[in-house]
Amino acid sequence: MTRPSVTEEFRAARDVLLLHRTDLAKAAAEFRWPRPTHFNWALDWFDAVAAERGETAALRIVGGAGPDTDRELTFRDLSRRSAQVAVWLRSLGVRRGDPVLLMLGNRAEVWETMLAAIKLGAIVIPTYTTATPAELADRLNRGGVRYVVAEAGLAGRFDEAGDPGSRRWTGISVGGSPEGWLPYELSAGVEADFAPSGPTPADDPLFRYFTSGTTSKPKMVEHTHVSYPVGHLSGMYWNGVKPGDVHLNISAPGWAKHSWSSFFVPWNAEATVVALDAARSTPADILDVLRTRGITTFCAPPTVWRGMAAHGLGPRPPALREAAAAGEPLEAALIERVAREWGLDLRDGYGQTETTGQIGNPPGRTPVPGSMGFPLPGHTVVLVDPETGREVPDGTPGELCLDLADPPVGLMRGYVGDPERTAKALANGYYHTGDLGIRNPDGSLTYVARADDMFKAFDHRISPRELEDVVLRDEGVADAAVVPVPDPVGLWAPKAYVVAAPGRPAGAEAARRILDRVRAELPPEKWVRVLEFVPSLPRTTSGKVRRAELRDRGADSGGVEYRVEALPEG
Repeated sequence: MTRPSVTEEFRAARDVLLLHRTDLAKAAAEFRWPRPTHFNWALDWFDAVAAERGETAALRIVGGAGPDTDRELTFRDLSRRSAQVAVWLRSLGVRRGDPVLLMLGNRAEVWETMLAAIKLGAIVIPTYTTATPAELADRLNRGGVRYVVAEAGLAGRFDEAGDPGSRRWTGISVGGSPEGWLPYELSAGVEADFAPSGPTPADDPLFRYFTSGTTSKPKMVEHTHVSYPVGHLSGMYWNGVKPGDVHLNISAPGWAKHSWSSFFVPWNAEATVVALDAARSTPADILDVLRTRGITTFCAPPTVWRGMAAHGLGPRPPALREAAAAGEPLEAALIERVAREWGLDLRDGYGQTETTGQIGNPPGRTPVPGSMGFPLPGHTVVLVDPETGREVPDGTPGELCLDLADPPVGLMRGYVGDPERTAKALANGYYHTGDLGIRNPDGSLTYVARADDMFKAFDHRISPRELEDVVLRDEGVADAAVVPVPDPVGLWAPKAYVVAAPGRPAGAEAARRILDRVRAELPPEKWVRVLEFVPSLPRTTSGKVRRAELRDRGADSGGVEYRVEALPEG
């Protein structure tokens, strides 16, 4: 009997998930990860899809003046163009294992270069276009970068990152020709006759992602030619994407979520990727694209959903079938509003840069507000007491861990240059997420907090998320974050930084209303004791709150603070 090809194995595993798209129990029971010894997703999967669905739209970059200004590329276009770029990069010296830093906005060259790098076996270091010179210096150094592909207008930032005369990398510019850089456009003049240098070992490194570093120095996470390409079958299942869909994801290149939902998830499903320029990603722009581009599946961070809700959701986009959010937990009020106004389940999902999708509310199940959902097919989630290392019973908070007895394919290779941190993350037969959750009797999971974010106030353990959920239910609140501040009695007290909703005044009356809600819904030991209105919360480009920055502001932020005991009764 002839052994199936790696392409056939991948397709068979994917098709199990598509067959049971709305039946999690069957999908989990029948799905098995393909674990090839050699695999090159761009050659073995994307090019195979292009051979079958060549004229199907693979990528649509949204223009600024309606659908007629969009740029569309088919699977065949991208298959040929990525081969051409791979041939050209090889002529410049790019070889298997060479680190390539990619710093571009949402333009076609992102997808062309990523496909080309995969074909070559190079290591891609995606970097967001807002990276500072100091961040670039760190990436160039720790990432061992040999080549840089970046927007021409950002070349000067690399000069600021270090001495241009001592640089050890070759610069390739897109959209211009700054001095000392090779123009990317030269790649259009070569033949698209790429041939791989040999089979790609499945455990060869493919990505090095720098984490957001909200509480510490960014970690450098390494993924392989299997962990992200194959691992993102779980994200495809959670998003509910199927062949022929038109999928919009709001994410900037440089963050892992862009690879999740703007690259592997939709193309694993043979769907069309729709991408917006960051400059055209206002709530009004996103809502317009949802209604005018035939979007069937949509994923965005909770911050984007909140922005759209504050703007006004308006009529339901006519083709939209699936709505999802990831990056931080969703509050119940947002889920309920989308259900009420659009008749859609807004489904939460959970994963990390170190993994693909681990947990989610899948299609076919009405999400319970506040629940993360269920372990996704191919994932065994265990809740462990952080102090004893033993599993905890239902209803008891524990660290969310993945059982490594049957490890999911989507788990990172490790933290580059940091064996101690890698060993800690993979200790005692588990992958430790560092997040706390609770398992419910039905098997679903509820997020509690990042372990580092928990704090004690008045001798009680406090989860910032629980307090934030209550604050965010106030219609006058657009965004909120809770952190501890020193307190002479309770040692620490919860302080809420609040962004007022558009058109809603901030001040003593609003503060009293919000704090009264907290007092009505939570016991005294969990009350928000201090509230401060701010224009915006400090967030990473991927949408996560920089809690360390808020904690550093503490009680000496310079803003007007409202305290429970100082507010007059309403």
